Amino acid sequence: MNFPLIMLILLVVTGGIALLDRLVLQRQRGPEAEGPWWVEYPKSFFPVILVVFCLRSFLVEPFKIPSGSMIPTLLVGDFILVNKYTYGIRLPVVNVKIMDIKEPQRGEVMVFRYPENPSMDYIKRIIGVPGDLITYRDKRLFINNVPVKTEPDGEYTYVESGLNYVYSRRFRESLDGHDHKILINPELPDILLAGVHPFPHRENCTYDDSGLTCKVPAGNYFMVGDNRDSSSDSRYWGFVPERNIVGKAFMIWWNFSDLKRIGLSID
Repeated sequence: MNFPLIMLILLVVTGGIALLDRLVLQRQRGPEAEGPWWVEYPKSFFPVILVVFCLRSFLVEPFKIPSGSMIPTLLVGDFILVNKYTYGIRLPVVNVKIMDIKEPQRGEVMVFRYPENPSMDYIKRIIGVPGDLITYRDKRLFINNVPVKTEPDGEYTYVESGLNYVYSRRFRESLDGHDHKILINPELPDILLAGVHPFPHRENCTYDDSGLTCKVPAGNYFMVGDNRDSSSDSRYWGFVPERNIVGKAFMIWWNFSDLKRIGLSID
């Protein structure tokens, strides 16, 4: 469902009826006469729709986490808020940037339109910015040939769909000042070569059984999930172009299963 498009259509319809009533219909029926329901209802809803549309389009938009690809940072069922203007002001629906504010930085958690199906929103962590050389080999991350600092942080257990328990090793990773935790499952292969898709700038990447090396092209970003062995991300479907950016995730505002997560910042 393209919610921004639906909101825009409702805004145009209700605003159009309100304008028509003000310029034409109200004069015909007289200033004291009440308008028909198909005029009064749109007029009442128009201000509300306008406020919601502006808030979601230019300031903050809510999202729900549907999968475990960002565990342990984000859990299934987390409702998060995304800052829509951090990376620039964009026109709603078409998502065209009209004003630069800040460039995405390594380590930030970003919501973006999935390159293979832009009607879907994905959330991952920014690992590589334009010009970076990204290497993921033997489940270790290197940026421009420098290993990213990681420290063991115990074990982590979670339940996947079907009540399957997953045991992983947890690490604390530091990426350009963003300290966060990641999961590594030692029982899974370093990379599933059969899962690698054809994608734009595929020639920038080399793959083998132990990992990959990719040069991030201009205007693109390399996105990876914190749950490294249970994430469909740039390792498999390629780079995220700048035009697909939605915004920066910054806070968990609700979780029905764990109220203690409410208000947690996303780093």
